Amino acid sequence: MKKVVVLGLGYVGLPLAVAIKETGKYDVVGFDISDRVLKAIDSGKPPFSDPELEERMKETKVQATKDESKIKNADFYIVCVPTPVTDLFEPDLGPVKSASATIARNMKTGAKVIVESTINPGVCEEEVIPVIEEVSGLKAGKDFDLAHCPERINPGDPRWSVYNIPRNIGATTKSGAEEIAKFYRTFIKAQVNVVSSLKVAESTKIIENTFRDINIAYVNELAKSFDKMGIDLVETIEAASNKPFAFMAHYPGAGVGGHCIPVDPYYLIKRAKQSGFDHQFLKYAREVNNSMPNYTVDLLQDGLNAISMPVKGAKVMVYGLSYKANVGDLRESPALKILKLLEELGADIIKFDPYLLDMSNVESLEKGLKSAEALLVATNHNEIKKVDFSKYPKLKAIIDGRNCLDSEKIHQLGIYYKGIGR
Repeated sequence: MKKVVVLGLGYVGLPLAVAIKETGKYDVVGFDISDRVLKAIDSGKPPFSDPELEERMKETKVQATKDESKIKNADFYIVCVPTPVTDLFEPDLGPVKSASATIARNMKTGAKVIVESTINPGVCEEEVIPVIEEVSGLKAGKDFDLAHCPERINPGDPRWSVYNIPRNIGATTKSGAEEIAKFYRTFIKAQVNVVSSLKVAESTKIIENTFRDINIAYVNELAKSFDKMGIDLVETIEAASNKPFAFMAHYPGAGVGGHCIPVDPYYLIKRAKQSGFDHQFLKYAREVNNSMPNYTVDLLQDGLNAISMPVKGAKVMVYGLSYKANVGDLRESPALKILKLLEELGADIIKFDPYLLDMSNVESLEKGLKSAEALLVATNHNEIKKVDFSKYPKLKAIIDGRNCLDSEKIHQLGIYYKGIGR
């Protein structure tokens, strides 16, 4: 039985390890340096909210360790560690390099190393291969194959998962790419496409997420413009969406979060600059999207001013702390910036997220709304859409940062309402 080691047991690595283990064809070992993560997996649960994965883990137990002796001589090593940016928006390849060195200390000749972490074009050849070759003494393309197969996990998505999302693979050799593609086809029931090079594979994920970032920036800027002109942007987008070709709807909001969209463009921007090209368009898109938490707080200030209430001292409930609906994922969440801005303005903040109760300062949405004078919706979890706001007489203003509420009903209650672009 061939041995597979997955390095990094987060939102990408753990579902992947479980999927591979479920085939019954491989000895699977998960490697992570976090004691918290290892303890959760050892207890049979994921270290993050994922009900479907939790159910699968009841039947499929993955060995998780930080002991390097347990990951020696594997046939496949898969790197699923984070690729963050610094506070100055500089790519941080430290986790990828560290994982590469860990593999190099323990690999055998003939091993296949696969990087799933999102990286910019050139990282495999310029960063990963040199680390592995230096530490191991082996040569890429001769003694081992290195491939990139960018992950496409979408946390909380009931339709698309590790099992059915198509993949792209590029490697140091054509034969290595084909062998790795054959391996992926044993646990993925979707197209596994072999591309011509490592750089092409690296580029696919970067341009997928940058495409979304640019389009979100476009509608976020439209939201600011349409606010000035008194046009409902959401209604406009929905009307434009009935065109059967050449239009793809994106919607404005209080900010862009997650590990991919607000991060990946910086990797491309930095690498292109090293090659002598300045991605001005991409940088401006990032600037627009980074401005949305501030813009949302500005809308709250305007709303409270409209009803003669200052932000300072006002009881403001921030609903939703995670970056997207119906998951407990804080990575790059704009809600965190919104909280910081409100603290600086002196608001009396009530915060609640049903998926992040340990970060909430009230027990429930209902309890928070009972004392709130203003509500700022930062995340559109399902429960907020079902609220009957007539039950909360203290509530005077609502800023809908995700455009998920019924604005007409709220207006009829005499509550000030403002969405993003509506």
